[in-house]
Amino acid sequence: MSKQKPTVMIVEDESLLLQAISKKLELNDIATIPCISGAQAIEHLSNLLELPDAIWLDYQLKDMDGIEFMEHLKEKEAWAQIPVIVVSNSASKSKVHRMLTLGVRKYFLKAAHRLDELIPIVKQFIEENNTQI
Repeated sequence: MSKQKPTVMIVEDESLLLQAISKKLELNDIATIPCISGAQAIEHLSNLLELPDAIWLDYQLKDMDGIEFMEHLKEKEAWAQIPVIVVSNSASKSKVHRMLTLGVRKYFLKAAHRLDELIPIVKQFIEENNTQI
């Protein structure tokens, strides 16, 4: 039996941005699990009965970077299957390449996309991934 609404875990250390992303996703019929740090996200993943449909990850968190977070996800097979979308302030070719090799599915530069533009992309991404399962 599948969930009614898709769920996105948001990992963002700027609290106002975390709230804005969460609100925008919820207005688009997507449930959210907001996390202010990588450690909090990993703790939530450990305790959740049902894993999120996707993770929205800020690359540069206060407690770890996106590479460290992805390495934690790789530790558990079920976590490694969760599609990850990175939204970052920086996107050097080497950083993007490294994140993609770790399993990140999409990488967006914050400065190049407004939040309103990213929400439909994320929603479509989740729908596409759910139909592949």
